[in-house]
Amino acid sequence: MPNPTEPEAGTGLFVAFEGGEGSGKSTQVALLARTLRAAGREVVRTHEPGATPVGAQIRSLLLHGLMVDGVEAEPLGARAEALLFAADRAHHVDTVIRPALAAGAVVLTDRYVDSSLAYQGLGRGLPLDEVRQLSLWATGGLLPTLTVLLDLPATVGLARAGGRSAADRLERESLDFHERVRAAYLEQAAADPARYLVLDATQPPDELAKLVAQALR
Repeated sequence: MPNPTEPEAGTGLFVAFEGGEGSGKSTQVALLARTLRAAGREVVRTHEPGATPVGAQIRSLLLHGLMVDGVEAEPLGARAEALLFAADRAHHVDTVIRPALAAGAVVLTDRYVDSSLAYQGLGRGLPLDEVRQLSLWATGGLLPTLTVLLDLPATVGLARAGGRSAADRLERESLDFHERVRAAYLEQAAADPARYLVLDATQPPDELAKLVAQALR
């Protein structure tokens, strides 16, 4: 298994945004991208799963399942789900993230390895070490320089998510599942505080954006 690595010296900056459903990750990615571009930095915005054509096919299976006549015909097991996320991530790193970092860009991703540890690890009950090893193998050990964790109560996040579109497979999971996911994120951040910026995601988006920009500076 490869050792966890950060981007090599002289390459771009890698920032991941993590959090449960409705935590505002996409909004914060957009706001930070605008700030960095205004300062003259090249920025690549991306997300998981589904940032590539291959990934889009995987995303459809992960979030909506194999649908036949409007019904999920063949539900995914937890291990199959974890492997599909890892496959998407491996392709994402090889074709989007590493090339952008090598070109000196700032890469901002909406979800990365920590999502698998939270959702498939503690959320689905898979052995955490196995999910971590799978994720590190898929990425060649690449970790973000900074991970921004947008934390908020699961009930608040699900209410936000429910107001924007029809719920996907993960959003339809029980409240207990989403509370486990939140707990997993906080445990990861507590175990590696130098890499995480944990923010109260109930704050206004503009206030959160200021805190993220300050952390990067």
